[in-house]
Amino acid sequence: MGERTCIAMVPSPGLSHLIPLVEFAKRLVLQHHNLNVTFLIPTLGSPTPSTLAILNSLPPNIDFTILPQPQVNMQDLPENKQPATRMKLIVKHSIPFLCEALKSLASHTHLVALVYSVFSTDAHHVAKQFNLLSYVFYASGAVSLSFCLSLPKLDETTSNEFFLDSTNTVNVPGCVKPFKVKDLPQPVFCERSSETYKSYFDVCQTLSLVDGVIVNTFTDLEPNVIRALQEREGPCVYPVGPIIQTKSSNEVNGSMCMTWLDNQPPTCVLYVSFGSGGTLSYDQFIELAFGLELSGHKFLWVVRGPNDYPASAYFIGEKEEDPLTYLPNGFLDRTKGQGLVVPSWAPQIEVLSHGSIGGFLSHCGWSSTLESVVNGVPMIAWPLFAEQKMNAIILNDELKVALRPMVDESGIVKREEIAKIIKRVMEGKEGLEMRKRMNEFSDAAAFALGEHGSSMRALSSLTTEITKHLNGI
Repeated sequence: MGERTCIAMVPSPGLSHLIPLVEFAKRLVLQHHNLNVTFLIPTLGSPTPSTLAILNSLPPNIDFTILPQPQVNMQDLPENKQPATRMKLIVKHSIPFLCEALKSLASHTHLVALVYSVFSTDAHHVAKQFNLLSYVFYASGAVSLSFCLSLPKLDETTSNEFFLDSTNTVNVPGCVKPFKVKDLPQPVFCERSSETYKSYFDVCQTLSLVDGVIVNTFTDLEPNVIRALQEREGPCVYPVGPIIQTKSSNEVNGSMCMTWLDNQPPTCVLYVSFGSGGTLSYDQFIELAFGLELSGHKFLWVVRGPNDYPASAYFIGEKEEDPLTYLPNGFLDRTKGQGLVVPSWAPQIEVLSHGSIGGFLSHCGWSSTLESVVNGVPMIAWPLFAEQKMNAIILNDELKVALRPMVDESGIVKREEIAKIIKRVMEGKEGLEMRKRMNEFSDAAAFALGEHGSSMRALSSLTTEITKHLNGI
C-alpha cells in the first residue's frame, strides 16, 4: 500500500531530447503530486556538464539513473552517420541495462508506464514485457509526426527511386500543400537496405504500436494536422506543448550576453544560433559573417566552428579550438559597435525573452521554434538537417512568421541575400506583420497551457488513462 506510483522515462541521447522530456516530467508531477518519475538514461561516454547540471537540479519527485555504457564497437558508429541512427543504436545496445533498471524499479514502486523519446523506441518491447503502458514523447511538431506515421504506407507504394527525384511530392495528412521530396528528412533518401533507412523506418512503424504519442505542440499552432492525427486509426495523440525550458541550464556567456543586450534599443537585435549542434560549411560561415556585417543591423551571433557535416557538433561534440578564429580578418573590429559574437553557447531562453531581440535566425529545430513562438520573435528560417526543412516550410508558407533566404546554384546563401532578408525581418511593414502574428501565437501558447487550455486538457486525458491502467492492475 505504501508503494509510490512511478513512471519511467527513457530519453534519446543528446540534450535536445533530454531537455523537453525533463520539462514534460516536471509539468506532469506538478499537476499530479502522487506521481513520481525516474529517468533511465542511455549513454555512450560520460555525461556532459550540461547534462549533469540538468539532472542535478531535478525536483524531489523526479530522480535518475544513468545506465551503464553498452559495449558498442565504435566502428558501428561512424562520425558521418545520421545522429538519429547513432542515438537509436546506443539505446538498442542499452536494452539489457534498461531491463535490469526496470526490474529494480518494479520491486519497490508501483511502476505503471514507460515514456521514451522517439529514437528510444526499442524500449517499446520492454514496456510490453513488463506490462507497462508505452508512450512515445515526440519532441518535434505534429507535421513531422504525421509524416512519420504515413511513411510505412509510402514505403509500400513507392520505390527507392521515387525519393531520388526531387521534383516528386508527398502529401502529409493534415497539411494543405504537399512537400517536395527534397524537403523530407534525410533518411528517406538512403537505400532502403541501409541501416539509416531501416532504423528510421523502424521508428515510424513503432509509432503505430504504442499506447499513445505525447507531442510537443499545441492545437492553435498546428490545428489541421493535429485534427488529422487524432482522427486516424492508431494510438492516441496528446498535444501538450509548448514544452520549453523556463531557465537556461548553463550560464556560459550569460552575463556577457545579457549585459550587452541591456544596452541595446528595443527589438533591434537579430539573434543568430543554429541550436545545440548545427554547423555550417566554411564557405557558408564566411558568407554569413559578411552578410551580418553588410546588413548594418545589430546582431548576437553564437559561433560554432565550420564543418561540412551540418549535424557534426550535435553528437560528436565541439572541437577544442576557438571557433572565433574562423571569422574573416578584421570582422570583430569592424563590427565592434554592431554585434556581439560568443563562442559555442548562449543562454537562449533569456536571450529570446529580452526586449532588445527583434528577430531570430534559426536552424528551425523544434525546441528553438517553440521558444521563438512563446516569446513572439519572428524568424529567419535556415534549416540544416532532420525535419528542419519541413518546419521551415510551415513557418514560412503557412504560419507566415518566418522568411527563408534563397540558396544559389552552389548551395550557398550569399552575403547580399543574407543582408536583404535581415532587413526584411528587422525593418518595415513585413517584419511588423510577422511579429504581430508571432505575438498572436505567443498568446495562444500561453492560453493552451492555462487551466482550461487545450494542452492542459490533453495532459489531463493522458493521466486519466494512466490512472485507469493503474487501478486495473
